[in-house]
Amino acid sequence: MNRSPLVLRLLKGFAMFWWDFLVGDTPELFVAALVIIGVVALVSEGWHANAAAVIVLPTLAIAALTLSVKRASDAARRK
Repeated sequence: MNRSPLVLRLLKGFAMFWWDFLVGDTPELFVAALVIIGVVALVSEGWHANAAAVIVLPTLAIAALTLSVKRASDAARRK
């Protein structure tokens, strides 16, 4: 019986939990969130434009969510 050690199974379960929790069914939203956080950090820290960052964050979030909903509705129509 070649079962993997308990520690490896626990680590794999932990990693799979976080993958499902963070990425889930829509990996594009996870990537979009990382990009948005990076852009806002660059705007805020790089150019010291906190007021612009306040505008950029919701604008990019709304754009990402809109594109995701459009993509899902297009996929549902094709079925």
